[in-house]
Amino acid sequence: MAAKKSEFGVGASIERLEDDRYLRGRGRFVADIQMPGMLDIAFVRSPVAHARIRSITKPETGGDGVFVAADLAGVSGIRADSGLRGFRSSIQPILAHDKVRHVGEPIAACVATSRARAEDLAELVTVEFDELPAVSEMTRARDADAPLLHEDWDENVFLETAVDTNFAASIASATVVIKRTYRTARQCMAPMEGRGVVAVWDNQAEQLVLHTSTQMPHIVRTGLSASLGLDHSRIRIVAPDVGGGFGYKGILLTEEVCAAWLAMKLRRPVRWIEDRREHLTGGANCREHHYEITGYAAADGRLLAVDCEAIVDSGAYSIYPFSACLEAAQVASILPGPYRMDGYRCRTWSVASNKPPILPYRGVARTGVCFAMEMLMDGLAHELGIEPWEIRQRNLAEPHQMPFTNITNKYFDSGDYPEALRRAVEAIDIAAIRRRQRVDEGGSGGRHRIGVGLSIFCEQGAHGTSVYHGWGIPMVPGFEQATARLTPDGGLEIRVGIQSHGQGLETTLAQIAYEELGIKPEAVRVVHGDTALTPYSTGTWGSRCIVMAGGAVAAAAAKLGDRIRHIAGHLLQAAPDSVILADGVARAGAGEIPLREIGRLWYLAPQHLPPDVDPGGLEVTQGYRTVRDTGTFSYACHAVTVSVDLALGDVKLLDYVIVEDGGVLINPMVVDGQVLGGAAQGIGTALYEEMRFDGTGQPMAATLADYHLPGAPEVPAIRILHMETPSPLSRFGQKGIGESGAIGPPAAIGNAVNDALRSLDARIWELPITPERVLAAVAEAEGKARIGEAA
Repeated sequence: MAAKKSEFGVGASIERLEDDRYLRGRGRFVADIQMPGMLDIAFVRSPVAHARIRSITKPETGGDGVFVAADLAGVSGIRADSGLRGFRSSIQPILAHDKVRHVGEPIAACVATSRARAEDLAELVTVEFDELPAVSEMTRARDADAPLLHEDWDENVFLETAVDTNFAASIASATVVIKRTYRTARQCMAPMEGRGVVAVWDNQAEQLVLHTSTQMPHIVRTGLSASLGLDHSRIRIVAPDVGGGFGYKGILLTEEVCAAWLAMKLRRPVRWIEDRREHLTGGANCREHHYEITGYAAADGRLLAVDCEAIVDSGAYSIYPFSACLEAAQVASILPGPYRMDGYRCRTWSVASNKPPILPYRGVARTGVCFAMEMLMDGLAHELGIEPWEIRQRNLAEPHQMPFTNITNKYFDSGDYPEALRRAVEAIDIAAIRRRQRVDEGGSGGRHRIGVGLSIFCEQGAHGTSVYHGWGIPMVPGFEQATARLTPDGGLEIRVGIQSHGQGLETTLAQIAYEELGIKPEAVRVVHGDTALTPYSTGTWGSRCIVMAGGAVAAAAAKLGDRIRHIAGHLLQAAPDSVILADGVARAGAGEIPLREIGRLWYLAPQHLPPDVDPGGLEVTQGYRTVRDTGTFSYACHAVTVSVDLALGDVKLLDYVIVEDGGVLINPMVVDGQVLGGAAQGIGTALYEEMRFDGTGQPMAATLADYHLPGAPEVPAIRILHMETPSPLSRFGQKGIGESGAIGPPAAIGNAVNDALRSLDARIWELPITPERVLAAVAEAEGKARIGEAA
């Protein structure tokens, strides 16, 4: 049940508590950490995509500061195997020794008193290669003559999956059948802060301490334990302020393992701070999908079935902890989304290539799936001669069907998808756009054409044990835990195992605690990012924190509240269940006692406590998971109007509307920030971002002059309209919403561009929609038109 909105608690748009230190330049990031005697690391990285290493020669001067794979005694490579049947295993070496499999792969670690000196030393290391043919095109990775990345495999495929539900029986009555090929580009995530690590061996504690910019400190600890052969108790991970993550900081890095080993070996602090060139050319990538998708519809627009074959380029290695197959495995399960259909078939391949490994970026597989499915829906609508919004309206799950189980057994907990669509259509004013298009096509448009596009999708957040166990990845979440502690002066400490890196969790979790204890958020300290202080957690990913960690904070605070009420009832001579906690005091009848007094009694004057006081005291750890662990389903409809310049190929966003349903919003202002930030990234996916590789596997961008990101001028004034359909599965009715903004833009913008070009019979099928691709589509359509006229 949804909580009543309060001034400081659930539903209040209070300012983010953590912003004060950021705005004043008081944040503490990995690169801010300084330690006496600290050394810097520069890596010798492979300049080629695929080769055998013939020899590595250290320089005569300074060679004792160069470390290669043979030096890393007792260190194991990173293995991230899926439990799914047929998965082919790979081991990612900490430093390459026999072979390199992508440009930028580390070969040697060079240590010196500064990064500049370490880079000078790296220049003196000589590596001789026997270069091999590279796999640079995912659609060719499975060819019989394709070179094998891993010689013990029989083909370059980590995993193949197949789903078939009543497909053959469902397509017999189809009136319209369309087949399309869509492709999304490989991207580099671009957090403001790159990866970085400072490692030190604590002699007093006999413990490795790793300060690292990560989304999942406890998972890094587990992965390091396996690679280094150290017990968990001998490793402490500290994530300070983290300048953005988006999935890029959600994996264990070979650089982290190497830095940790060097710190133990040298007994001095060592540091590696990723530069942007390393990030672009050697860091993990995301989102390179290829879809062959066919839609089957009846004459009335009812969607009968979908058939899809999808390839995901997973790069050279399976990454820890998500493995190489998470994206493709999700494609098969999430492609139908909120649509009703009778039949479904999907086959996917996670292929290996001579590129950096792929990891789950904000939106994970959903952005590509939404692009393919929503472009297909527009295609079916135009074949049937109806408005694109109409075919969606006829096929979306209805509110009276909630909870709705779709054809892949996704359990949609709540929502009104048709209403979200209706509001978006009304806000963008499609009728007015159609009138203007008719005028433009009559000759008034000049070289510009406008178009309107829609996308509607769901975002499954707060995935539980069964979902991730079903996907077979090494990390499976269970109960999320939180600790609540009342301090001697009546303040509150909340300890959580997740990691905040821009989501405002230090604020929203404090708001949730306020709901239970009545302690204002500014008196709440949220502790996160330190494995020595916080309960074990799989970390921050999959839009899970506000549901799972929020639920755990509520459970711990509620239990702490019971203990506080018991003590307060004794002091106020009232029944504990009559005690109300609000505004930092405990009240019963006409009496009240400050929480600071209750804290003082427990810690400093226990002689005044009731004889039956709970010996657990004023510190409580509680675990939480949702009523069902199938996830909560937020959703949104994106609507966009674009102008396409037919002479330059430029696409301008004229208007953008998002109708968003994240259930009960803990802090609407924070939600708006999440949606707007995600939408900016989605616009980058749609129009700008592309990490291209040539035929030899060389990355074609090494700086942000080559890899294009949207800036403020490219992001329009987005209008957000909120719906709040509470989830019956979560503590306050909230749903995860961290990825939603990034999912919808490519499909909505793609459909809008195609709508603008429709009068020319030109189409775009590939992301990003660059001026070159627009002009090529227009030229192709004009060429076909000339051929038709000549015939």
